[in-house]
Amino acid sequence: MHISEASNISGSVSEFILLGFPCRREIQILLSVVFSLIYLLTLLGNTAIICAVWSSRKLHTPMYILLANFSFLEICYVSSDVPKMLANIISQTKSISYAGCLLQFYFFFSMCAAEGYFLSAMSFDRFLAICRPLHYPTIMTYQLCARLVVFCWAGGFLSILMPAVLMSRVPFCGPNVIDHFFCDLGPLLALSCAPVPKTTLTCATVSSLIIFITFLYILGSYTFVLRAVLRVPAGSGRNKAFSTCASHFLVVSLFYGSVMVMYVSPGSRSHPGTQKFVTLFYCMATPFFNPLIYSLRNKDMKDALKKVLCASEISKNTEK
Repeated sequence: MHISEASNISGSVSEFILLGFPCRREIQILLSVVFSLIYLLTLLGNTAIICAVWSSRKLHTPMYILLANFSFLEICYVSSDVPKMLANIISQTKSISYAGCLLQFYFFFSMCAAEGYFLSAMSFDRFLAICRPLHYPTIMTYQLCARLVVFCWAGGFLSILMPAVLMSRVPFCGPNVIDHFFCDLGPLLALSCAPVPKTTLTCATVSSLIIFITFLYILGSYTFVLRAVLRVPAGSGRNKAFSTCASHFLVVSLFYGSVMVMYVSPGSRSHPGTQKFVTLFYCMATPFFNPLIYSLRNKDMKDALKKVLCASEISKNTEK
């Protein structure tokens, strides 16, 4: 494996080596096949949700519009690092350019921040629908839904802009080996030639604020939702409310559980093996399970997905 510690005239690193999963060649090929399959199924599952919402007029409501945007976000999120990881698993050099590493850092964490904002927006929608049902149509209009969507996308990219700018100014003189499968914050800062307390503090503050503010807001929303649902008489209405909110909260638990273990739990970053496993979980497992959670626990979504599948089968038979 080639490691370049001083690749340009100024003596700074022009590329990084992503070690990924150092193991035997046979195991690397197996990992590549497994991860490729999960990635493909993630793309198909989230695309199916987008197509279902797009094709069914019944699903043209704020709740499903947010869900469709969330599914598109998951596609972008998983595509920000997994394709490069798959390429590096079977590659001998396992390199990524300096600019590519910074772009990967920026896009991955922007999508991660946007995911927190979308989960907050979805919890706000469920809070209004269950706790303020009479006011829901007048408050959660299509205009407000559109504003929430724009805020979540723009907020994700703007929140990570300052950390990304500061990371671009961190001096890297070598070595350039990152014991990870993508350009994560901790391993990158560990390669700095000089202490960068301002960058470290800013990145830690921004990530902590995004994680805790969105998580506490979601937790508060679902506390009110749960109290409202428990007051509903037992029956189909109560079961439907429980089913919908359970889907949302399960996705929230998967995402925030793994993210907090990674970025909040002390000592988690000192073990590269644990770090890789937890990061792999929240960057691959959560986008993979989200379509299953939302489609299997939602009757309207299941009906819309069946229509999409039937339409695709009919079109295939017609072409034949």
